[in-house]
Amino acid sequence: MAEDEVEDVKELSVEAIIGFDGGNTNSLVTHPDGKHIVYALGNKVAIMEWATKKQQFLVGHTNIVSCVALSRSGKFIASGQINHIGFRAKMIVWDFEKKEILSEHEHHKVRVEALVFSSNDKYVISLGGRDCGSAVVWDTEAHQVICGNQVAKGVAGEVSFVNSMTTRAPCFLTVGDNHLAVWVINHKARSMVEFNLKMTKLKRYILCAEINERDEVCFCGTTTGDVLKVRLYFHNDIDILEPTKQPSIIGCFAKISKKKLPRGVVDLYQNGIRAIKLLVGGKLVIGDGDGNIELVEEFIKPNHKFDVNIKMPSIPALKVHKATHVNSAVSAIQLMDEENILVGTHNSEIFTINLTEFKARLVVTCHTSTIHDIAFPQNYSEVFATAGSHDIRVWSMRTMQEFLRIRVQNFTCSSVVFSYDGKSILSGWSDGVIRSFTPLTGRLIFAILNAHNKGVSALTTTSHGKTLISGGCEGQVRLWEISPFKQQLTCTLKEHKGPVSAIDVNKFDNEAASASTDGTVIIWDLQRQRRRQILFANTLFMCVRYFPSGVQILTGGSDRKLSYWEVLDGSLVRELEGSPTGTINTLDISPDGEYFVSGGNDQIIKLWTYQEGITTHIGVGHTGVITASCFSADGKYLVTCDASGCIFIWNMPLKLGKVISDDKVSVTKKITTPSRRSVKGEEDIRDLPSVRSSKSNGSHRVICECDKESKPSSRCSGISLVSCR
Repeated sequence: MAEDEVEDVKELSVEAIIGFDGGNTNSLVTHPDGKHIVYALGNKVAIMEWATKKQQFLVGHTNIVSCVALSRSGKFIASGQINHIGFRAKMIVWDFEKKEILSEHEHHKVRVEALVFSSNDKYVISLGGRDCGSAVVWDTEAHQVICGNQVAKGVAGEVSFVNSMTTRAPCFLTVGDNHLAVWVINHKARSMVEFNLKMTKLKRYILCAEINERDEVCFCGTTTGDVLKVRLYFHNDIDILEPTKQPSIIGCFAKISKKKLPRGVVDLYQNGIRAIKLLVGGKLVIGDGDGNIELVEEFIKPNHKFDVNIKMPSIPALKVHKATHVNSAVSAIQLMDEENILVGTHNSEIFTINLTEFKARLVVTCHTSTIHDIAFPQNYSEVFATAGSHDIRVWSMRTMQEFLRIRVQNFTCSSVVFSYDGKSILSGWSDGVIRSFTPLTGRLIFAILNAHNKGVSALTTTSHGKTLISGGCEGQVRLWEISPFKQQLTCTLKEHKGPVSAIDVNKFDNEAASASTDGTVIIWDLQRQRRRQILFANTLFMCVRYFPSGVQILTGGSDRKLSYWEVLDGSLVRELEGSPTGTINTLDISPDGEYFVSGGNDQIIKLWTYQEGITTHIGVGHTGVITASCFSADGKYLVTCDASGCIFIWNMPLKLGKVISDDKVSVTKKITTPSRRSVKGEEDIRDLPSVRSSKSNGSHRVICECDKESKPSSRCSGISLVSCR
């Protein structure tokens, strides 16, 4: 590529990102105005307007964002990242209104573990990870480091959490493995003084801490599953910064059990207390590693006598008022307003809980692992489907929210495609079964058992919908005649010696091209059911696409080349350098054939002109290997997915020559209805006749979480949860 062409390359603009890094304990915060939330999303910091779900992104980090923090006034955002071993990690302070970088520093090794602002917004205290072990105080006005110190000392292990005092700006608290310390910042001397808590014989790993409004006591959640109550011994005069005594533990509390327990046993929180939030009035909201959310209050029965002969460090003193459950370990609890809280989980989901009703409602969700495939319905751009581990999810392009989830536990969906008429979703799974579901309810229509003995790796269908073409990990390509009543194998093509990575059909439905990791692409004659051409290259082919006219095919693979091939004689027409470093995993050609997109291990999306072979735009932001890409039918958006589970929706900067209007769609318009109430009126099972559909109650269950009081309600958010076993 010429140098003048490189200078013309522009960046793609992001319309939305579907994702949330819930694995980090410090990755979700709410804004004091109650209208925005801030959370980590790959190497970006996302700001979401809660009412409209509109997103804005802060770009400046070079690696995955590990923690975020908001100032008490809401004017500043701080974010820290992870870096490679041997390199320093960056911490950035942002202006919330202008969405600009105010200052940054790199004083921590490898990782920034936690961040917090002081109560007057003057300081940002950053905590390093296990490779660093230091706390650094940053002045937000002077944009410089005030002081720093090692916080993990002696027999104490790593420090994992930091919190600032409510009324004393120069004071903060650090907790961790057998560690709790109060620090006082001396701005003039550019130093900080430590007041350490002696744990004595009590050994605890503290994960989180909350300080009351007068800096008198703090409540700490531990991996043991109990709550430590620590008195900080600050003077009544808030101008006196140093504690009058060394902090001490005044209580180690467990739940008051409703059932009778054996002698010497207390009711602890399962898998540790991961998040804790102190409410006005003294009540606590506690989230544990088992997904339980409970509203508790400290309560010790009068005249209660403990058995002194039994060693019981945890006293049953937490009375549970209300409880609910989320799907996985809790990573964050934040106050949205006086009546609602937000809960982030390790499953990358965000729930909202009303403190009066105390029922969890799922509002934000995304994939938690690699997304293997993505598909739009034919000539329709309002919805798309993604295939991942254990499930298929259908998303709305208008709201960028999920409204259907089809689960098949313990198996991975490798490919997904909509039927041409939009009446079914066809999918291939790692257990070798091809399954078809309805697009509104996720009901199973049919399942082809043992379609491939080593798992289905690729899937596509013809435009008339009668022929299904599948590829397997054993290298076979199989043709199926399908209908809701009957699915019959018509032909098995055994030319490939390695797994089939991709299959595509031309627009005339008489040819199909299959790419394999054995270094071949085979063009099949679907009418005569035999090989027409075979293409060889010194690469592992990962993707293949027909040009809309059907005269050429485009391939990509491990040699980082984008290759043009003639279908007539199988000759190589052109080769482009698709990536300087990584394998090309996915590509897609626009409906009019003017442009195509490529993505791979370099985590960069590239938009090319097909005829000239020039990169016009690039998209940067993926934090994992790019695994799938697809143009919307109307040409307005480009959707890409990666191995971290994030979905990026990019605005297409170029107006495609042939834009398909939505008025051509009849049946597929029904797919966009997220409400379960309209299913009976729109989805007629007579359009999808199947004996398996009506008799599959034993093997296929529709789970509505609203029917379970202890489970989060997903109906309120328009998400249908479907389980196929």
